[in-house]
Amino acid sequence: MYFHVQNLIHDIVQDEPDPAAANALQEGLGGQFGEMRTMMQYLFQSMNFRGPAAKPYRDLIQGIGTEEISHVELIGTTISRLLDGSPGYQGKVTDPLDKAGSGGAVPLEIALDHGNIHHYLVGAQGALPVDAVGNPWSGSYVYNSGNLVLDLIYNLMLESTGRLQKCRIYEMTDNKTARSTISYLIVRDQAHENAYAKALESLGVNWNTLLPIPKTNAEKFPEVKKLLDLGLQSKQYTFDLAGQSEAGKIFQGLSPSKDGTSLVADEQAPTGVPSVIAPERMEEFAPGLDPALLELIQATADMEMAEVHVSFGPAKKK
Repeated sequence: MYFHVQNLIHDIVQDEPDPAAANALQEGLGGQFGEMRTMMQYLFQSMNFRGPAAKPYRDLIQGIGTEEISHVELIGTTISRLLDGSPGYQGKVTDPLDKAGSGGAVPLEIALDHGNIHHYLVGAQGALPVDAVGNPWSGSYVYNSGNLVLDLIYNLMLESTGRLQKCRIYEMTDNKTARSTISYLIVRDQAHENAYAKALESLGVNWNTLLPIPKTNAEKFPEVKKLLDLGLQSKQYTFDLAGQSEAGKIFQGLSPSKDGTSLVADEQAPTGVPSVIAPERMEEFAPGLDPALLELIQATADMEMAEVHVSFGPAKKK
């Protein structure tokens, strides 16, 4: 079972909307080496895992796969925030939707020459399950051979390639919203590189000086350096409420990245930050609940509470 806490796994720094950066981030979400791929690949590998004696390896893959669910949530929310309000429309809510606002533009003019037009036509200024050129995410990306060594090698390649691409995306934008998420994922991808490398080391593979892939100068990416200084590249979470994970038997000892840190797997999950819901977007005809629906919901709630009061008495106020 999986449980959801209404927190994002990492804070998203506020900045101006940037639809071009949002489209670049789509590769990190729905591309061949993106977060949707890692999430699905590791969850399928853990569901299909065979061999009770190898449980620590299953628990490691499952823990990382569970974290990847939160990465999908994080990067998807970041894309939505980069798009939210990006038309630059300066009109009033009561203005005709086909009229340019005072000092502004027609509501969705920016969609014609910035980023991915499907973000506006299909997604109502939100993330889509596609790559940066609009190709839909495909289940054929998922690799699950059933062979532990092959799966671990493939997973390490996936994390390394995903990290490489995120380093490139970082260099494509100076938007603080985009970079805050990209930096976090660069560091967590390194942690997952370490996890799979350590698992393979326990099976006889010696990585010597190969990791991390790619080798980056942390000081070049200040947001990344801040997270590395916290040791985030050497932590792995279990996401295990019952305390049954044995992933710590593998994720321990000196880091394969040869950065002088030790691997630690003694945390259930990071604290996270509050998750908020984006405002309505009238130009996208995505207003949420109109007054009539809100009135209906309130009336239904009142009826249900009346039945509760009849059966159990009024609820006590704290």
